[in-house]
Amino acid sequence: MFRFRLIHLSLPLLVAGILIAPLLSQQTPPPGAPPQAGRGGRGAGRGPQRPARKQLLAIGDNHTGFQHESTSHALAVIERIGYESGAYDTTIKTDTQLVTKGDVSMATASKRSNAHNIDWYDAVFYYGAGEDSLTDKQKADLLAFIHDDGKGFVGAHNALNSFYTWPEYGEMIGAYFDNHPWGTFDAPIIVEDPAFPAMKAFPREFVLKDEIFEPKMPYSRDKVRVLARLDVSKLDFTREGINRKDKDFPVAWAKMYGKGRVFYSTFGHTNESWDNPEVQKMWLEAIKWSMGMTDADVTPRPLPADAK
Repeated sequence: MFRFRLIHLSLPLLVAGILIAPLLSQQTPPPGAPPQAGRGGRGAGRGPQRPARKQLLAIGDNHTGFQHESTSHALAVIERIGYESGAYDTTIKTDTQLVTKGDVSMATASKRSNAHNIDWYDAVFYYGAGEDSLTDKQKADLLAFIHDDGKGFVGAHNALNSFYTWPEYGEMIGAYFDNHPWGTFDAPIIVEDPAFPAMKAFPREFVLKDEIFEPKMPYSRDKVRVLARLDVSKLDFTREGINRKDKDFPVAWAKMYGKGRVFYSTFGHTNESWDNPEVQKMWLEAIKWSMGMTDADVTPRPLPADAK
């Protein structure tokens, strides 16, 4: 009798446990966590599922080139504006380990990394410099990521001062660094394409204190859509090192590279430039455009006749 009463009293708890256990196993993950595949359900055995938000790989590898003091702050800003806007999540790297379509798991007998290769990401933000240490396979994978897969590439400032011995990179981004004859100065800027998403935060004409790069080949207006340029009517042409005789000094452009979208801006030498709300808006919208979240006409156009 005693044994029967004990089982009778425990039965409600047993039933509750049976009902609640499946619910606990299906709890909603915290905000921002990637979706999880259930055992034996959809996605099981296929590796990690894609997260709901876009993914950005932000690289600040300068170990073979000039180390801008603003690099760390730049990457922090890029991460923050993506997080606060809800547009994308950022993986920050100071090396190029993940620039590969190959295995980056670094599996060992006792440990396995959860790193993702470049296929996980929707765009690369690059503020590196120098020749870097990419293998030929990594170089081919990066170009295929953009050209064939239709992913995005956003280059900031020193991205032109990179990979001079890799001509395909120059063709992809649109130019190489030639000089900065005015150094860091109050740059007079004219927006050529106010309809492009990354230019909408700026007035038609404005001044920004920054270091403006002078581009060289393969730069050509036949290959890129210039979005903004220096106002040559307000420049000091007595400075040494001015090599562009056509007086075409772009500060931002966009282009297609195969199926992929490429954006570049010379802005970003100083921390103050990265703290400028309008410049931050430019980077946010440029990244979104590169990821296919917005659209724009990037048909190349010649230098306006009144710009010379």
